[in-house]
Amino acid sequence: MDIFAGIRAFIAVADKGGFARAARESGVATSSITRQVDALEEHLGSVLLNRSTRRVTLTPAGEAYYAQAVRILSDLDDANRSVSERQGPPRGLLRVSLPVAFARLHVAPIVPDFMKSCPGIELELLMTDSIVNLVEDRIDLAIRIGSLESSSMIARRLAPNRRVLCASPTYLRAQNEPRVPTDLAKHNCLTFSYSTGDRTWRFSKRGRDEQVRVRGNLRANNSEMLREAALAGLGLILMPTWLIGGDLGKGRLRPVLTEWQADVGHQSAAARQEGGIFALYLADRRASAKVHAFTEFLTKRFGSPPYWDQT
Repeated sequence: MDIFAGIRAFIAVADKGGFARAARESGVATSSITRQVDALEEHLGSVLLNRSTRRVTLTPAGEAYYAQAVRILSDLDDANRSVSERQGPPRGLLRVSLPVAFARLHVAPIVPDFMKSCPGIELELLMTDSIVNLVEDRIDLAIRIGSLESSSMIARRLAPNRRVLCASPTYLRAQNEPRVPTDLAKHNCLTFSYSTGDRTWRFSKRGRDEQVRVRGNLRANNSEMLREAALAGLGLILMPTWLIGGDLGKGRLRPVLTEWQADVGHQSAAARQEGGIFALYLADRRASAKVHAFTEFLTKRFGSPPYWDQT
């Protein structure tokens, strides 16, 4: 028997909860799926599925076998992909995880051009601000912003992640513009909602560090909402230039404390300098033509310095 065909048929039936549904999804006859699963059970000498008129469920042996079978087929698919991608143009499914706002502003507009340049790639973009597990979620590449923790993953720096303290001209005309970081204690500072509750902004200048515990009447877990509030004159924000570069260039927002390097939290100066916008992928994707094609495309389109810092 074709053991791998039997395993795939078994997984399909388990996932769909029935032989007929699995057959429709696979585009084959129900009798074919049934024969493959029956042959697999006979080969293993164990019943993997409970058959009933209403639904098919896993037996205890089937539950144990299912988890290992999924992993085995996944490893086989990875091995097949790794070999095939070494030959010819990039092709196949590319699953990418991206932060929501960054994806909307800087990736979505250029996706059509990427698809035209790599017609053999099937692109799946998963936009989330949560940290995904590349192995468990079957992610080929993740875009991460900030400072990276040490890991076994490969990290390619696509662009810097420069932050600027700024406010609208309306707000700055109505308030005394801050001249030193400690002045921020008197201002309405619009901040992110962190689970730790930490709202410390840190500044450095020529080796001198200052930390300021800021306060304000608006907190949010979405950067674009804070940007809109700042544009409306509500207060000061500390935001990356990839989000507010256009506003700075057109004068809708005005930078303050420009002699100071600014960031959030308690990172060291070295960590802040190392921060950036990164493409992360597992070591076994190092030779992937489709991963290489996507990262190369982003790097070229972002530019050096990135276009959002050229205003």
